[in-house]
Amino acid sequence: MHRFKHTAVLFILLFQMQAKQLLVGKGKPFISIKHAVEQSVSGDSIIVFEGIYKEGNIVIDKSIKLFGKNYPLIDGEKKYEVFSIKAPYVSIDGFKVYRSGYATLNDIGGIKIYDTHHVTISNNVLDDNFFGIYVQFSKYCLIKNNKLTAYGEEEQKIGNGIHCWKSDSLQITGNYINGHRDGIYFEFVTNSVIWRNISLNNVRYGLHFMFSHNDSYISNVFKNNGAGVAVMFTHKVKMFHNIFEENWGDAAYGLLLKEISDSYIIGNKFRKNTSGIYMEGTNRIKVEKNEFKSNGWGMKIQASCMDNEITKNNFIGNTFDISTNGSLVLNTFNYNYWDKYEGYDLNKDNIGDVPFHPLSIFSIIVEKNPPAMLLFRSFMITLLDKSEKIMPSLTPENFIDNHPLMHSLKI
Repeated sequence: MHRFKHTAVLFILLFQMQAKQLLVGKGKPFISIKHAVEQSVSGDSIIVFEGIYKEGNIVIDKSIKLFGKNYPLIDGEKKYEVFSIKAPYVSIDGFKVYRSGYATLNDIGGIKIYDTHHVTISNNVLDDNFFGIYVQFSKYCLIKNNKLTAYGEEEQKIGNGIHCWKSDSLQITGNYINGHRDGIYFEFVTNSVIWRNISLNNVRYGLHFMFSHNDSYISNVFKNNGAGVAVMFTHKVKMFHNIFEENWGDAAYGLLLKEISDSYIIGNKFRKNTSGIYMEGTNRIKVEKNEFKSNGWGMKIQASCMDNEITKNNFIGNTFDISTNGSLVLNTFNYNYWDKYEGYDLNKDNIGDVPFHPLSIFSIIVEKNPPAMLLFRSFMITLLDKSEKIMPSLTPENFIDNHPLMHSLKI
């Protein structure tokens, strides 16, 4: 690892010593980006001035840097992949990448990175591309401060905003993604960070990742996406301080967890989703210091989940705080705040003296018979729930928070 770093530093210093700048634009030495790339050598910088460039597929096969002045528009004409990067230590900064081609067999991108390392894609505007930025078989790449907009209506006809496949040690930071199939997509991506991105109005998921271990998702906003965020077949995931908001629909969730293990979900806000978190086949997850507010269901925990710890969370204004489809409880709830709790605190230690059963009988009925939701807020259902709290009969006896908090936590 150290030898690799030292080699990288020497590589960069050598480039800087012999690097030159090539200028592209009207009245400049080059009028074609492709021609400038052909005439460049590794270590050079290409400065592209304002204008419209229609040059087909621009292949970057040297370690060069491309800078755009006043966002030159690079038009793929709905025919071509715009930039194809096939060398290490490449930087693309300050371009408007527009109208890439569309293909059913090839994943054409506005900017696509092929089997390389140390590539930086920053401060670009990508508009109306099939895939926005596509990374495959690559390492140590930085995707930062880009704005990606597409106009997808059906998921079969649009690609993902930032699509990463079989890569390692990526940083996806500060991007704005709107209108794609999935905003950010990870598959077989490890040791990577997704930080401070905004992903909204995407046809399917704001974030979708599978088989991607040891990754962190921090301080992102996922809002108004078709089905929210999906995390599948993964272990050792850290999801901290994200916002999952307004993901509505019959099959929509703030966060879907499927076959996940040994992970942390801490400090997130789940607001106005059909379900804040939906868990299936999920084991050894710590769900701590999250806010579940104004959701249809705060959490849906299927019977296939076990050894999960739900602690120090706020459940406020949800139609149902918790729901499950089984009677065996293998998860623990402790020190959560439930706004439906009606107990007392005689010793004033902020912990209720009476345990709280967060699972209402009506939520069990609705889980098995969804049309029963029509009876919600009826007098009979209110009476049934009150009776169940006094004498539990249908809800699992050990589905309980023994230490409910009297006041909400600051999250």
